[in-house]
Amino acid sequence: MFPNSSNLGRPPFHPKYQQPSNFFKLPFNLSPTLSHQQIIDTQFNCQNVDLPRTLLGGNLSPIPAQSLSYGNGSPIRTSTSPVFRGRKRLSNEQNVPLDVKRQRFHSPHHESTVANQTVPLPDERRYSAPGSVTPPLLHSYYVPDLVRSVPPFREAPFSEPREITLPVAKDELSQQVLNVFQVCQQRTCDLKKKELCRTQLQREIQLIFPQSRLFLVGSSLNGFGTRSSDGDLCLVVKEEPVNQKTEARYILSLVQKHFCTRLSGYIERPQLIPAKVPIVKFRDKVSCVEFDLNVNNIVGIRNTFLLRTYAYLESRVRPLVLVVKKWASHHEINDASRGTLNSYSLVLMVLHYLQTLPEPILPSLQKNYPESFSSSMQLHLVHQAPYTIPPYLSKNGSALGDLLLGFLKYYATEFDWNNKMISVREAKALPRPDGVEWRNKFICVEEPFDGTNTARAVHEKQKFDMIKDEFLKSWHRLKSKRDLNSILPLRATMQNR
Repeated sequence: MFPNSSNLGRPPFHPKYQQPSNFFKLPFNLSPTLSHQQIIDTQFNCQNVDLPRTLLGGNLSPIPAQSLSYGNGSPIRTSTSPVFRGRKRLSNEQNVPLDVKRQRFHSPHHESTVANQTVPLPDERRYSAPGSVTPPLLHSYYVPDLVRSVPPFREAPFSEPREITLPVAKDELSQQVLNVFQVCQQRTCDLKKKELCRTQLQREIQLIFPQSRLFLVGSSLNGFGTRSSDGDLCLVVKEEPVNQKTEARYILSLVQKHFCTRLSGYIERPQLIPAKVPIVKFRDKVSCVEFDLNVNNIVGIRNTFLLRTYAYLESRVRPLVLVVKKWASHHEINDASRGTLNSYSLVLMVLHYLQTLPEPILPSLQKNYPESFSSSMQLHLVHQAPYTIPPYLSKNGSALGDLLLGFLKYYATEFDWNNKMISVREAKALPRPDGVEWRNKFICVEEPFDGTNTARAVHEKQKFDMIKDEFLKSWHRLKSKRDLNSILPLRATMQNR
């Protein structure tokens, strides 16, 4: 039913591997200009205050720098600063029980939480991926036996997709929608490039934050991506909220510096953007993909797999969403930075429309399968949800062209923007909340997990009127001509993909 591996964009955790873990508490008195070796040393000192001095003394030998390559890119030189290995554990400690050993690596001032336990450390790290070389990236910095105190973790191999049955086009307009979708949809090779980059970057970031995990999220994984879609990455350092103004920015500043100093051979233009949710923007020279990396946007991981389930629940969903996104971009109403709709809100608007038809094409997954889409579900289980939901058999046989027309008409003439909120969670339009986040907003689209307004960027009446006007004009044109070219130039769209 789903074309890509369940392991894409996230590590395959297993409950038996969950262990109490000490999230690396960021030393905020640490100067951002410190070298990476100092950062690692500081991290080691923070997490191992009780380590016997015998583990840290003895003969030390430098590890030579290694020449590495990423994908088909040029060789990358690892740091040439001296790196040392600690002396082997004394023989009289060999038979100490594992639980006793593990206690050494935990600060007595920190209590592990259930949430933190879902981001375990890998014991066995695979250093190769398609197109990469054998020498391990992690050996440029050495983290002592702290790494070895956690049970094994094995990443699953990348799986090939299965064929997805597309709807049958019975008219010219529906065929045009299908043609755009088939040309512009994200291919398996596009996803593999992003996944390879994620895998390599996760290993690199674990040099700074060993217990972190890097997830591929957003359109790259939710089924609604195009060939030109950027990649969105979420760095999870703990399964708890972090302060986005202080802690997240500091974490990202370390990541950005690491990219600049160590990964300049294949990471281009890493920039820290101090927005409400700060990100590091960069370009991967190997895949030529632009990426946005955030910290601990947990809801983004959850809604990725919710949307992924909707995407493959019914064969007409993905073609319709993709054409709507292309249409909105062409008419310049798909850019939150300019006060219009972001792609996520547009996807939710399409899903809501398909849920509210007289004969629905989609149900509410959160109402029908609450246990599979609970906001309290641990992250290592979230990826399983799409595989537990059977296909939805709708009695609505509307063609893609008619659904596109109906979508435009619904938001141009039927939806009550002044009093209603779009809710995919409830599969209906709800009365507008009276909270601050909803007041004075012209478009209200409920985020299915945290209940925020995903369309809050539309806060100017001029932009709202422009969006409504595009819906109305496009509906009239498409209704009269029944030609997708009347609202979306097909040749240019398919060339840009």
